[in-house]
Amino acid sequence: MNDSAGLMDVALVVIGRNEGERLRRCLGSVTSQLNVVVYVDSGSTDGSTEWAAGQDVDVVDLDLSKPFTAARARNAGAARVFDLGSSVRYVQFVDGDCELAPEWLDRAKAYLELNPGFVAVCGRLRERHPDRSIYNKICDIEWDTPVGPARYFGGIVMIRAIAFREVGGFRGDLIAGEEPELAIRLRKAGGLLCRIDFEMALHDADITRFGQWWRRSVRAGYSYALGASIHGAPPERHWVRESRRSWTWGFFVPALGILSALTENFEFSIAVLFIFAFQWFLLFIRGRGDRRLRLASATFLIIGKFAEFTGQVRFLWYRLVRQKSGLIEYK
Repeated sequence: MNDSAGLMDVALVVIGRNEGERLRRCLGSVTSQLNVVVYVDSGSTDGSTEWAAGQDVDVVDLDLSKPFTAARARNAGAARVFDLGSSVRYVQFVDGDCELAPEWLDRAKAYLELNPGFVAVCGRLRERHPDRSIYNKICDIEWDTPVGPARYFGGIVMIRAIAFREVGGFRGDLIAGEEPELAIRLRKAGGLLCRIDFEMALHDADITRFGQWWRRSVRAGYSYALGASIHGAPPERHWVRESRRSWTWGFFVPALGILSALTENFEFSIAVLFIFAFQWFLLFIRGRGDRRLRLASATFLIIGKFAEFTGQVRFLWYRLVRQKSGLIEYK
């Protein structure tokens, strides 16, 4: 491990399961920089835990007798960090399929030290293989969010340890959307969040099939419904608009078209088709990238609303029967 004083008070928490070479890249990019590195494994069968332990990394095997969530894994990693290093002031969270940029840790820590009102910072996240599939390319665009003060962050973020502990960390029972939920509580506690214009990490989405993209969109819809149920009241209105869009475009508008066709009101059915066409056109002209990418993005955004609606229904069903949903995974 590194004995440099520069990052002595920074710890890393990596979570993963069967990440293979991705985990090797992830840990290889940072283990030489830090003294406290914790890897939380969620039942890997590819030798990840043995390999990580051999790299002088503290390995935590998540208790799988309880339902697994990424939030639980991150909390378990943070708990081990605090047990190992009482001097830790900043915790960098990262998923095992990501690789941090070489200078990110120094830059993120410097930002938090220069801006005491901010409790979390993230940077530019990019897809490792954007040209491998149209789905990867869409993810790459999705992650290119504006820099400056932010409302939310994703799974790759540096957080002040004291702020993380004061709000109780992630909600371990959430199967999706745990990062923005934590961001809301940090802001409610008076902290500020920021996304800076600096390379943070490469992410290997590895979405090469339509089915993977569909499940990812279903998870997004579920996450919107879950987030709105927790923080949907004013003034936050967390993901209320996104949930309404899922219902509007994934159910109500197409249902009106089908009902009109069944009642032989074909003029209204045609009007519904024009509404979809106009929405697609708006998405196309507002899109980013070349013509082919904007065509694909607009098309998948329209189709994605049906998947998001499926996720919304899944959330409502599990709430109705008072059961907890299992993970919605796409890899």
